[in-house]
Amino acid sequence: MNSTKLYPLKFEPILKNKIWGGTKLNTVLDKNTQSQDCGESWEISGVEGDISVVAEGSLKGRSLVELVEHYKGDLVGNKIFDKFKTGFPLLIKFIDANQDLSIQVHPDDKMAKERHNSFGKTEMWYVVDAEPEASLIAGFNKPTSKEEYLEYFNSGSITELLNKEQVKKDDVFFLPAGRVHTIGKGLLIAEIQQTSDITYRIYDFDRVDTEGNTRELHVKEAVDAIDYKYYNEYKTNYDNSSKEVLLETCEYFSTKRLSLNGPASRDYSQIDSFIVLMCLQGGGTIDFNNSSIQYNLGDTLLIPNQLQNITINPTEESKILEVYVP
Repeated sequence: MNSTKLYPLKFEPILKNKIWGGTKLNTVLDKNTQSQDCGESWEISGVEGDISVVAEGSLKGRSLVELVEHYKGDLVGNKIFDKFKTGFPLLIKFIDANQDLSIQVHPDDKMAKERHNSFGKTEMWYVVDAEPEASLIAGFNKPTSKEEYLEYFNSGSITELLNKEQVKKDDVFFLPAGRVHTIGKGLLIAEIQQTSDITYRIYDFDRVDTEGNTRELHVKEAVDAIDYKYYNEYKTNYDNSSKEVLLETCEYFSTKRLSLNGPASRDYSQIDSFIVLMCLQGGGTIDFNNSSIQYNLGDTLLIPNQLQNITINPTEESKILEVYVP
């Protein structure tokens, strides 16, 4: 590995079957699964037990942890390496909801550290595809309190308190830790989140698995993690016609969407971070240092911090999420 030069890295997707999963990860995004209930494709993961492995090129077979250990700031950025060492700060996923997911909430960094010695989970969703009438839940539909929340919860009418949104392709939602949420049936979503797998499940629509068991709920843990504030707007407003638009930025990640008809030069020299590119539409090549690598719909690439200039060359109209740690 010593002399191997870094290049844009693709990883083997880590595919996860879920009680609510479907077939779109295969049929739409070309993930290699015949499963009828594949719910998640973890594209880049540093979560213990689910560490990504390089899929192609001279570093094929190497794990993300090995790479960070070896290349340090050249791969992830110096500030990031100093803070996270061999940990990787983001978890990048595609999610296919063939049924509603459970209603859930994630703790913030402080609570996650105290309870689980983990990071919290702030995340965002980009709707890659939506069936007609698809909806999701984000936050509350009116001002509420812990006491009122518990009243609704205990009477079995918690969904009446939650903000349900009709959604369409290209909608974006930012979900800071503490916001109650769920992805609804018929949605295919790109998810960018902090590296954390801590979820407090509040309500699961009384579902049972093939053995007739209900899934564990985390009612007590959730109560203290929830942000009870009401917000006027939960959906991110952005200019959908823009060729390059900043969708969301927070301390954990910044995400832009690039809509490309022709070559786009990207200069990352001012960013001390790796870059993640998620292809939501189209295909083409990424050109770097007199080399190039192909990208297609459903591909996710990790651009090492060391590669400060690349050109994205679409062979067909492309829509790409560009993510980094600010």
